[in-house]
Amino acid sequence: MSTSQVIPAPEQPHETFVLNVGPQHPATHGVLRLKLTMDGEYITRAEPVCGYIHRMHEKMGENRTWAQYLPNTGRIDYLAAMAYGHAYVAAVERAAKIEVPPRAEYIRVITTELNRISSHLVWFGAFLLDLGGFTPLLYAFDDREKILDLLEALTGSRLTYCYYRFGGVCNDVDDDFIRGVREFVAGMWPRMKFYRELVTDNIILRKRLIGIGVISDEMCRKYGATGPVIRGSGVGYDVRKMEPYSVYRDLDFDVPVFSEGDCMARYLVRMEEMVQSLRIVEQALDKLPAGPVMTSGVPRVLKPPAGDYCFAVEAARGRLLVRIVSDNKEIPYRVRWRTPSFCNLSLFEEASAGMMLPDALALLGSLDLVIPDIDR
Repeated sequence: MSTSQVIPAPEQPHETFVLNVGPQHPATHGVLRLKLTMDGEYITRAEPVCGYIHRMHEKMGENRTWAQYLPNTGRIDYLAAMAYGHAYVAAVERAAKIEVPPRAEYIRVITTELNRISSHLVWFGAFLLDLGGFTPLLYAFDDREKILDLLEALTGSRLTYCYYRFGGVCNDVDDDFIRGVREFVAGMWPRMKFYRELVTDNIILRKRLIGIGVISDEMCRKYGATGPVIRGSGVGYDVRKMEPYSVYRDLDFDVPVFSEGDCMARYLVRMEEMVQSLRIVEQALDKLPAGPVMTSGVPRVLKPPAGDYCFAVEAARGRLLVRIVSDNKEIPYRVRWRTPSFCNLSLFEEASAGMMLPDALALLGSLDLVIPDIDR
C-alpha cells in the first residue's frame, strides 16, 4: 500500500434533536403535545401526542340515561357545542321515531349557524395571533360577544350549551332574540368587508400563507379529513348538502371550495363560510313558522327500540357522526363519536414533513383543532 494513500474518515451520523411543542403551548390551543424531530430548523418527523385532557365522554354515555347525557355533548367541542347537541338528539329521535315540529327545526338551524360563526371568529382571531397579529383578535371577539349575548339570553349559557331536547328545544325564541339576531346579521355584512380589507388582502398575511402547508385531496381522504380542511383541497363535501338534515334542504346557500390546498385556501373557506352562515340565518328567520317548539307525548324516560343508529351533521370543523346502540333500556348500551378534529390532526405528521417550524405552526393553526374534540 502506498504511504501517500489517504484513508477517508467514517461518515458522521446526521445530527437531529427533539423539540417538544406543548402540552402547555399557546400554538397548540390546548393540552396537545407535538414531539418534533428537527434537522436544524426543518421538521423530519412530527408526532402528535394526545390524551392529556381525556374525559371519558363515550364511557360516560354508558352510565347515564339518554337525557342525562345531553350536557356532555356541549363539552366535546366547546366552541361549536350546538352541532354536537343537534347530532345527538337527532340520533335519539331517529331511534325513538320522534317527530320534531318545524319551528324547532328552524330554531336549531339558526342557533347552530350562529354558533358556527362564533367558532370561526375564535379561530380567525387565534390564527392571526399565532402568526403574530394581535389586532384582528380584538375585532373577532367583539363580534363573537354579540353572538354569545344572544345565545345566553336564549339558552342560559355562553359556551357549553344544552338547549336541544328530544322532540324540539327547551324554550321558544322571543321577539327580542329575533330582533337581536337581525341586528347582528346586518352589522356583520360590513364587518366581513372590513375583515377582507384589514386581513385577507394584507400582503404580509398572503406571503405567510400562500403555498404553505399544501394538503392534497388524496391525503384528506387517506386520513378522513373533512370540513374546511378538505374543502380547501378542492373537495366540495358538506353534510348539509350531501346528506341534508333538518331544514337545510329548504335553504339556499353555497359550499365554499378552494383547490389550492394551502393554508390560505383553508383560511378563505372559513371566511366564506361565515358569509354563507349569515345567509342561512337570514333565510331561516324569514321562514320561521309559528307553532310549538316541542313534540307532545315524549316520555320522560326514554327506552329507544333495540338497534344501532347513526346521525351525521356538519360541525364547524367537519363531519360529525354520532353512533348510538340501544338495548331498549333507560341507559345507552354504547355512544360513539366520530369527531372531525382527530382526523384533521392525523394528517399533520405527513403534511408537516420537511417544513420549517414557523410554517408548521401556520399549518397547525389552519387545521382549527379543538383538543377536547380529540381527547373525548
